[in-house]
Amino acid sequence: MRRADADRRALERELHDGLQQQLVGAAADLALARRLVDDDQRSLVSRLEAIAGDVRRALDEAAKLAHRLYPPLLESGGLAAALRAAAATLGIRVRVHAPADGEYPPEVAGAVYFCCVDLLEQVPPDMEATITLRDDDGVLVFDVATPGTAVPDEIRDRIEALGGNMRLDGTGVSGSLPLSR
Repeated sequence: MRRADADRRALERELHDGLQQQLVGAAADLALARRLVDDDQRSLVSRLEAIAGDVRRALDEAAKLAHRLYPPLLESGGLAAALRAAAATLGIRVRVHAPADGEYPPEVAGAVYFCCVDLLEQVPPDMEATITLRDDDGVLVFDVATPGTAVPDEIRDRIEALGGNMRLDGTGVSGSLPLSR
């Protein structure tokens, strides 16, 4: 639960310090623009263009935050597709090996996804990682081959909270989660 609480606090900070501040700024700019309607139409157009840019950035920020809560591709495309997309977003080379029928319970897929993404964030840009997913008699086993990777307590907590385990070896990190509880 420590990881979940820390994640919630981080999202709350991002909402307050990022998205909320952007929207407060846009509201203030709109109030200023209202006063410009009668006085200075050229300044009004410029101000409205700036506000439109601020709103686009706030929308992008909201989409990023929503993606961090639960990426839509995880549900629509599956775990392997979501991991490939996350790697592309991070700008690292990753090979994902997964069963063709790899459908997993949402809480298991989410836990593995966020663990793998946390581990991929540690990969230097010049290295390549390999993620292997396999169903081993009702247990989802995942291996993230990234030499030199550490397993932060938050990742371990996320997996253990669902009855799984993690281990570190010379080639990377392995974890497993039961597919049913």
